Amino acid sequence: MAVPKRKVSKARRDKRRSSVWKLENPGMVECPNCHELTAPHKVCSNCGFYNGKEVLKDGKLAKEPAKKVDAKDKKAETKKDSE
Repeated sequence: MAVPKRKVSKARRDKRRSSVWKLENPGMVECPNCHELTAPHKVCSNCGFYNGKEVLKDGKLAKEPAKKVDAKDKKAETKKDSE
């Protein structure tokens, strides 16, 4: 069984229990589009803009992401275009 080798002093005990070491609130930045406070590097929940571009529109993606095209599909498309 683990047993303390020495008595923990009141100062050391109180330092451990203090709230000085606890994390602070995260920093907030102003959205350049609507000037609401938002978390840094996140899409603005108010207007849906990020990095000067509209990412969300009515809670949905503004543009659907482009579908990945396989190499086989590319070859088929180039053959159709050449004919």
